[in-house]
Amino acid sequence: MSGKPVKLTPEPEGYAGWLADLKTRIHTAQQRAALAVNRELVLLYWQIGRDILARQAAQGWGAKVIERLSQDLRSAFPEMKGFSRANLMYMRAFAAA
Repeated sequence: MSGKPVKLTPEPEGYAGWLADLKTRIHTAQQRAALAVNRELVLLYWQIGRDILARQAAQGWGAKVIERLSQDLRSAFPEMKGFSRANLMYMRAFAAA
């Protein structure tokens, strides 16, 4: 790159309004996407908690299984946060509530 500023063509009529509209639509889409991701994560955490409760009740699993599950999930998904033993216990409590 030469470091020279890029020469832009003159702004056509109506461009500024259109650009403002596009920016608004992009921001709105970003917010909706973030909300959708959050919704899916909350649902996932509730389902994990529900599964832990069900397996503990049906198969008599103790709290040590949660520690093992935490280690296994963190190994399988190292890029994700939220699978600590404490968080899995919170998921369990969330599903129980």
